[in-house]
Amino acid sequence: MPFPIGLSRRLDYPGFARIADVSWLYIALLALAVAVVVGAEWPRLRSGLDARLGIDARRRRERAKRKASFRVVPPTTDADDFAASVERDLASLPTTEDEYRRN
Repeated sequence: MPFPIGLSRRLDYPGFARIADVSWLYIALLALAVAVVVGAEWPRLRSGLDARLGIDARRRRERAKRKASFRVVPPTTDADDFAASVERDLASLPTTEDEYRRN
């Protein structure tokens, strides 16, 4: 249904379908609700900012760069040397004889 230019609202809507003017009280309540949510989430928001900004974040980034340049050293195959050292250590342990087995 066409309506004339310059008419501020459509006339075919019922009265309950229009949004009434917003009172200053509702705006204040909305602002208060936003402030409560921000206040409740502030520790989490601050930790997120601290992780991206500041001296600690710079240290973490520098440490990550240093760690990225590390390389894994392949293990050496000194199994024979290890076995020989274990045998030497076992041979040098003091031993005691059980008296009850002698009888």
